[in-house]
Amino acid sequence: MVFSKKDHLVGLDIGSAFIKVAELQISPKKKILKKFGMTPLAPGAIVDGRIMDVEAVAKTIRALFRSQKIRKKDVAISTGGHSVVIKTINTAKVSEKNLQESIMAEAEQYIPYDIEDVNIDYQILGESHFSPDQMNVLLVAVKKDIVAEYMDMTTMAGLNAKIIDVDTFALQNIYETLPDQNPEDIVLLLDVGASKTSLNILRDNTSMMMRDNDSGTHQLFEKISTQFETDIQGAEKILQAPVANAPDPRRMKMMVHDVANAWCSEICEVVNTFQSNTNDTLVTKVVLSGGGSYLPGFADNIRSELEAEVFTIAPFRGLQMDEKKFSSTFISRVGPQAPIALGLALRRVDDK
Repeated sequence: MVFSKKDHLVGLDIGSAFIKVAELQISPKKKILKKFGMTPLAPGAIVDGRIMDVEAVAKTIRALFRSQKIRKKDVAISTGGHSVVIKTINTAKVSEKNLQESIMAEAEQYIPYDIEDVNIDYQILGESHFSPDQMNVLLVAVKKDIVAEYMDMTTMAGLNAKIIDVDTFALQNIYETLPDQNPEDIVLLLDVGASKTSLNILRDNTSMMMRDNDSGTHQLFEKISTQFETDIQGAEKILQAPVANAPDPRRMKMMVHDVANAWCSEICEVVNTFQSNTNDTLVTKVVLSGGGSYLPGFADNIRSELEAEVFTIAPFRGLQMDEKKFSSTFISRVGPQAPIALGLALRRVDDK
């Protein structure tokens, strides 16, 4: 059955550096890309996931929808970072009637906020590997004030936020549509954005571990801004140009090298901890996304440290599209920054 118009949601990825929007047409046999666009957001409008300038963000979103000629108002959005707590917990098997009460009682010990200040959801992952009397549960908690901020902002933009997802889940959604996957691979989905890095380790498309940390491209922009006495926009232009064109190519190369090494060390520490806690279950494949995936030398560092295959995500591979409308050059250029918006566009109104 083809999804009806009332089920249809537009994917809206509201990052701290860029806003991305995607619209898909979905049927049981195919997924067609109808619209995709992205636009930069004014520096400081969103900081660490908090909306500092609601009006500026809403205005940017309205302009993006107009430029892409998207008329649909129902959207799926997402959040991440410190506002979201994601934990896989083990809990005793209980009847469905008592399940929610049991999980809510367990949740308090894992959430660093007052339980009254968060919205909680969960998903049962299956029986625990350690005991047949226990089950693995994916627990997600999002601060209520963050949810309210994003709801108010989308309303100001003239949109209806029907679903608020988590960035990590949206990325996994689009990854699962990609062809030629090997279920035996232990895959690290690694998204390096402007102000955070998300890690999600999968086996057969089931999450085994999720983490967010504070690393992101803003770290490098700030270093460049300080070293070369420019603003953030100037720093972005310097980074986007060849290193040889930088005000001081040698210093620029060292900064990029140092940041790539720092990111790699943080990521490998998380992965090594995971591997030691799971009887040396080794990550065999790393899939990069986000603006940080463009950083020279970063992929090579990850490849060397983890001794795994490293790829940059190609999120459009599972979709059909009009090549006259979406050139291969455009698809290649925006690919690493597109997956969360595309993953959100896969969501339906009645999704769990």
